[in-house]
Amino acid sequence: MLYIIIGLGAGVLAGLFGIGGGVLIVPALLYFARMSQHTATGTSLGALLLPVGALGAWEYYRTGNLDLRAALVIAIGLFFGAFFGAKIAHILTAVQLRRGFAVFLVLVAIRVWTSNPR
Repeated sequence: MLYIIIGLGAGVLAGLFGIGGGVLIVPALLYFARMSQHTATGTSLGALLLPVGALGAWEYYRTGNLDLRAALVIAIGLFFGAFFGAKIAHILTAVQLRRGFAVFLVLVAIRVWTSNPR
């Protein structure tokens, strides 16, 4: 259930702001799923596998740093979440969308800055 929520959240934000992998999925897997940095990065690439991260995901998979099951479930959430995010984005004004994106980036930056590395 956690992975589908991460996937849906990333999909909505991808539809809203054109983001997801490194900005949302990786931090979510680090903090909520308690994955290591390498596994979170590999799993994010696996979720975004085609065509973006195929070779990178293969390398993470080859070294044992990709949770394939989690990546597939996140991909399902991305698929549907992006649709809803795009719908919401078209309701918002350009200024609202830009400001929402800026606030989101600041919150992520603060969380990354203040967290303890693994």
